Amino acid sequence: MALLFVLLLGALVTVPLGDRLGLPAPVLMTIAGIVLALLPFVPNVQINPDYILPLVLPPLLYAAVQRTSWRQFVANRRPIFLLAVALVFITTAAVAVVAHAVVPGLPIAAAVALGALVAPPDPIAATAVAGSLGLPRRLVSILEGEGLFNDVTAIVLYRVAIAVVVGGTFSWGTALGELALSAGVAVVVGLALGWISNRLLGLLGDATLQIGLTLLVPFVSYVLAEELLGSGVLAVLTTALFLAEHAVDADDVLGRLAGHTFWQIVDTLVTGVAFGLIGLELHNVVGAATGHAAEMTGWAAAVVAVVIGVRLLWLLPATWLAERLHTRRDVDEEIPVSWQETVVMWWSGMRGVVSVALALAIPLKKADGTPFPGREEIIFIAFGVILSTLVCQGLTLPWLVRKLGVRADTDVERALERELAVRAARAAKHRLMEIAEAEDIPEEITEQLVRRAYDIGARISPDMVDEERREAHVQRQARNRLMQRIQRELLSAARHEVLAARSEPGKDPEVVDRVLRHLDVRSLR
Repeated sequence: MALLFVLLLGALVTVPLGDRLGLPAPVLMTIAGIVLALLPFVPNVQINPDYILPLVLPPLLYAAVQRTSWRQFVANRRPIFLLAVALVFITTAAVAVVAHAVVPGLPIAAAVALGALVAPPDPIAATAVAGSLGLPRRLVSILEGEGLFNDVTAIVLYRVAIAVVVGGTFSWGTALGELALSAGVAVVVGLALGWISNRLLGLLGDATLQIGLTLLVPFVSYVLAEELLGSGVLAVLTTALFLAEHAVDADDVLGRLAGHTFWQIVDTLVTGVAFGLIGLELHNVVGAATGHAAEMTGWAAAVVAVVIGVRLLWLLPATWLAERLHTRRDVDEEIPVSWQETVVMWWSGMRGVVSVALALAIPLKKADGTPFPGREEIIFIAFGVILSTLVCQGLTLPWLVRKLGVRADTDVERALERELAVRAARAAKHRLMEIAEAEDIPEEITEQLVRRAYDIGARISPDMVDEERREAHVQRQARNRLMQRIQRELLSAARHEVLAARSEPGKDPEVVDRVLRHLDVRSLR
């Protein structure tokens, strides 16, 4: 328990530390876990693999989906398919061939299981690292889509391979049937739970209760789909995408801000703990390799080379194919536009929590009671791939991004901000005209409200107004800032007085908190 709190604290500390050092927080947490594992007074951590995926993946996947939309996935279906499905199959096959050749006595089915568990780049690692580097939004979108969907393919391949090793039989029909069943059940469960959750969110009303429901939903979606032989990962994605498209109330300002803050906290804490556990588990993995660690390190290096090399060799033609298939009608499709961006995508293929969970979930014995062939070797190689890609690539990715000059297209972002600012101002002015026609509003108030309607857009993007209006807007902003500063001082004095009353005898703390909450909401507005 004490170790868990240390990891939670580390998850918080590594965020500002990573920003200061220019390093990704997940990489720092992994290194911190390794350091903890080397300390003699830290006990060995025995992680039950049955709990890793259902406890870690649902909240992290749900949080990741909040940053995207269904429309974005549809627009990027071709590049995501090439990475999330095709590349997983190619990587699995290549790793299986090499592992079967270099590891003595490793059956081909066990080698396929190894290939499947190291094939999918981790969505948590990719988005956490790439999202903090100021990359072009199109690259982050593709990496998010790849990371969110490749787990479905890899887990199905992994389960088929494990079943072959344990049971000794294989059928293409059974494998394809499992894939279709897994995807179908997941989509049905995800859509049904999304629809039910959307209705419940409307009934609950209170922001606190709504956020509590959103915390439960990803876990329920994952577990329910898994119980029905579906893909828990795909079910969570489906539920989260449904809610992101339908459970949006434009006027629920407080709920939206509170929900965003809450899921940022969950994302930070769970991500930190997950990558800290990767470092801690390394101690057990190294211990299992005692006696032939050097030989196993060579096998791991060969698989690492295959994983990294196959991704580059696949990305080059895949990017070319995506460009050839890209047409002028695909205005929303986001693909790499230069070789520099392709290289950054290649080097962003880090492995993480999913690979750890699948490696640790390998059964100890086959159906006939004999040991699972090559289990220790598979786990050691898997951790070699995880550490090599996560630590080496994660630490060098910021340098590579700076060296290649890959950065977000700020001109495009500013243009979009200006477009949205104009639309927001027009919508506000249109609504004002509707109110003015329906109600008797004094002319001086109408003129003042018209200026405020323009200010709504000008605050978002000052470039939307001409020079004269911009000067007037600047002057109004200066007056507003003065008023807001004084109002903040007044509200601060009021809050201090009310808060001081909480410790006075005879004052009901619940009433005091209710008044303080009213002042807090007023301050927020």
